[in-house]
Amino acid sequence: MQIHQKGAAEPVAAAGSASQSRIELSVAVPCFNEAANIPELHRRLVAACANARVVRFEIVLVDDGSTDRTWSVIQELVRLDPHVVGAGLARNFGHQLALTAALALCRGERVFILDADLQDPPELLGAMMARMDEGADVVYGKRGARPGEPWHRQIAAKIFYRTLRLMVDFDLSLDAGDFRLISRRILDIVRAMPEAHRYLRGMVSWAGFTQVALEYNRDPRVAGKTGYSIAKLVTLALDGVTGFSIRPLRLGVYCGLAAAALSLVMIVGSLLWWAFFSPPSGWASLIIVVLMLGGLQTAMIGVIGEYVSRNFIESKRRPLYIVREILRTEAEPVRRPAAFGTDG
Repeated sequence: MQIHQKGAAEPVAAAGSASQSRIELSVAVPCFNEAANIPELHRRLVAACANARVVRFEIVLVDDGSTDRTWSVIQELVRLDPHVVGAGLARNFGHQLALTAALALCRGERVFILDADLQDPPELLGAMMARMDEGADVVYGKRGARPGEPWHRQIAAKIFYRTLRLMVDFDLSLDAGDFRLISRRILDIVRAMPEAHRYLRGMVSWAGFTQVALEYNRDPRVAGKTGYSIAKLVTLALDGVTGFSIRPLRLGVYCGLAAAALSLVMIVGSLLWWAFFSPPSGWASLIIVVLMLGGLQTAMIGVIGEYVSRNFIESKRRPLYIVREILRTEAEPVRRPAAFGTDG
């Protein structure tokens, strides 16, 4: 029976319910303009599940307001394969919210997260399942070589992950994207987090429990081009920093104290110079100090503004995303997940 769901907000099925216990594995895949990649992704995912001896599984494909044939391809896969669940968002909400929507639809005891571009190989599912069988709650892919990715982006990513790790008070996984296998209890914890600015790889790391790395080399994209522009990467970095650390604000306090101490020293020096020497009519150093302090104040106002703006967005309590339509084929009716992003 094919189930269509449009525009109605219904409760998310509770963890451990009968409908969830029937599914061993859910695969969560956000898709944006990935029509050329999805058929190959589906083929390799089905083969990976077979090799990992996973019989009861679902592949949740969420179309994040694509402008190509992504939704049509997903509809066709739902018609051909009962393992596929398709969801179309009302517009483009962004990668992290599309992934959030996919996680809200997952009913499996374990959730395999990956992107549709096939840079993260689905064939690692078996190795990740084995690590989880040994007791891990999260098995995350640690990126090694990244062929086809510009060197400056690789360097920027390494600097960002290490800087963020210094700012947070938990063990943040290094050189890791969203590619990972998580247990049901980790999924429930992440789904209970209500923030609108979501940095999911950080949210999973924050949850704790046993998290282990599986190192691998990324593959080039099969087709198309990345949806992450420099601006989107900067936004993701800001979400990571402001979502898990207040140390930038504390840095402002330290810089302010240092500037005040420096100003006091310069005031004393200026008075001594005025008392015992003949100062020149114009001081270049005065301009330098004014520009330095002005730049520092402007930068810290910007940092404060980032935190205030995020509090403003969070206070609205709007849905994280809106689902236009959900398609699935089931042998029997199931309790439907929420059509609005109101997890937590």
